[in-house]
Amino acid sequence: MEDFNRLIQLCQGKNVYIQTHNFPDPDAIASAFGLQRLFAHFGLKSTLCYAGRIDKLSSSKMLTAFDIEMLSYEELRSQMGEQDPIICVDSQKNSGNITDFIGDEIACIDHHPIFVRTEYLYQDIRITGACSSLIAQYFQRLGVTPDENAATALLYGIRMDTLQFSRGVTQMDIEMFSYLFPLSNTEKMLELERNNIELTDLRAYSEAINTITLYDTTGFAVIPFSCPDGLIAALSDFILSLEEVLVSVVLCHRKDGIKLSVRSEISQVHAGQLIRTALEGIGDGGGHSEMAGGMVRQEQLSMLGQYPDDLLRDRILKALEDMERETVK
Repeated sequence: MEDFNRLIQLCQGKNVYIQTHNFPDPDAIASAFGLQRLFAHFGLKSTLCYAGRIDKLSSSKMLTAFDIEMLSYEELRSQMGEQDPIICVDSQKNSGNITDFIGDEIACIDHHPIFVRTEYLYQDIRITGACSSLIAQYFQRLGVTPDENAATALLYGIRMDTLQFSRGVTQMDIEMFSYLFPLSNTEKMLELERNNIELTDLRAYSEAINTITLYDTTGFAVIPFSCPDGLIAALSDFILSLEEVLVSVVLCHRKDGIKLSVRSEISQVHAGQLIRTALEGIGDGGGHSEMAGGMVRQEQLSMLGQYPDDLLRDRILKALEDMERETVK
């Protein structure tokens, strides 16, 4: 763990900020919280932060269950200086889903593919099912036992981001589950996993069902009203569960633009590359081979013309066709 000790040295005596992506989900929160607790073991103080919103019920339940304090950029903008170190967790600079804060991004700990190469003083980017697995491995290799809250949060982050070990699972995720389980609070885990759908979510599910259109094995749905990121992702998972669907795409119209969520269960289609290619020049996107997200922001919508949904669908289908053709070669 030579490199991680170097990260500790870089942060000594400084006001450290641990930043997640803009709409932190359970894996992002668990990873940031776990890193904060690990830093505390070495006498380092840190602040968890994000830009955007805590818009998932599962995320807000986590903050309450573990008494986690996460500050929005608006809350800390006045106190952050240009030289204050920032550690990006479960996210990368220039990935389209993280705001550039005033501080200095010295480090990145993430489990997503690299689409825009960026230099950090410390970097740990490995493809795993959950970023929480990377943080858990730090505890294990350093011989530091996480407290019950940290262990439970990290375990929950792994379970949520791998969809209960059914998506993107690696050997490390399984090993870290085995490491964390005896240290965790199973009752708190069960409480977190119960009742994560709100009554108002049913309207979005109804809209997705009514608008599903199949193009071969690709399922599209359009939600004409604003939904939080977590719900859009859940709808994409829901559509992918259909027997006829191998790739799912959900478009959601919001005040800040059009949010997209993509899921793939076939090796020939890398969801992150698909959405990045489809949105090139008009938006931002990226993610894992199985799940990805993208955004066409409000100021970019004029480029989509009179029928934005049709244009986005056609661009995605074209990128999908090119990707499948390249795989055959």
